[in-house]
Amino acid sequence: MNDQDPRHVLARRLRALREERWPGKKVMQAQLAAALGEDGRRSVSVPLISSWESHTSPKVPPESRVQDIATFFASPRSFDGHVGRLLSPDEMTVQERAAKESLLAELTRLRDEALGAAVTSQPRTTTPGVGQEIAQSLSAGPYRFEPGQYITIVSAQLPPDMLQKMPYTDPSDPDFIDLYRYSELDSLLELFGHLRATNPTSRVEFRAAEQLSADDYTGHLISLGGVDWNLATTSILDRLQLPVTQVANWDKPDGAYFEVTEADGRKIEHRPLLKEADGRPILREDVALFARAVSPFNRKRFVTICNGMYGRGTYGAVRALTDERFRDRNAEYLRDTFGDSEAFCILTRVPVQAVRTLTPDWTVPGTVLFKWSRP
Repeated sequence: MNDQDPRHVLARRLRALREERWPGKKVMQAQLAAALGEDGRRSVSVPLISSWESHTSPKVPPESRVQDIATFFASPRSFDGHVGRLLSPDEMTVQERAAKESLLAELTRLRDEALGAAVTSQPRTTTPGVGQEIAQSLSAGPYRFEPGQYITIVSAQLPPDMLQKMPYTDPSDPDFIDLYRYSELDSLLELFGHLRATNPTSRVEFRAAEQLSADDYTGHLISLGGVDWNLATTSILDRLQLPVTQVANWDKPDGAYFEVTEADGRKIEHRPLLKEADGRPILREDVALFARAVSPFNRKRFVTICNGMYGRGTYGAVRALTDERFRDRNAEYLRDTFGDSEAFCILTRVPVQAVRTLTPDWTVPGTVLFKWSRP
């Protein structure tokens, strides 16, 4: 641990506030988590609090949580020794509001320095201003891995009967295009570019499911597409034992959906929305699974699944964390909801408007259909 690293300085200060702010009243992580999540905006978990205070690899809390922490520790009235809460602005005295502003200014400065350290630990390719904000965004999202690690995207290949109907898919053709064989091409190109930008010193490659090597399985692995053609998605889902199943009986009307097993044993179906137009089905809204877990093949790596009932759903699940307009708030939603859970997943709506796939905003009520985590 580098004691002078601004990220560790912020982590120590947050830990000191919780343990030493009020003599004789130590706030436990669970008590702070309950207080920060009491307003019902987004739950805060103990693993999330722990990640902000980590001795080894601290995470930088989002700006909104820094404001909440400053509010909580501005007044001893926030905590009675057992239960904590956030005082509203109307409840706070002049002295408490002044204490909040002073503490907020200190924590904001420490947070800015911590974010700057995360950026300067990478090769600098941007200039101040908008470029600096983009660099900070790329350095802190779920697709940012430790430098130098192998990252592999796995996608299915189209079946032979489909390839025969497409030009430039015959390897003997002078105009042969290898990428045409992949089933999730939009998602593959979007994610590959983002991963290269986010992990400039790492090897980022893509493979067909049938071409994965042992090294691919034991590195960071990101699987695109569903269980129809992508054998890697099928294998990973079996190992992770998520409470979500993809049912893909395309021969039956309404035979394609995700089935969720709730904690009480109930099974709930989540289906894409299709409308009839000119005698053909038109997709208006897809349903997609985003899942992340510690790899079952290597405990120091992660597996990720982006899987829609249709290709648009897969693309929406990818764009949720690559689209520069949404990735930061969606990443914050994941941090606030799941913290450092060993495995988690969400089912999300992916809207389709005038044949355009729109990026889902997970902070909008109703967008996330189901969420689950394993601590």
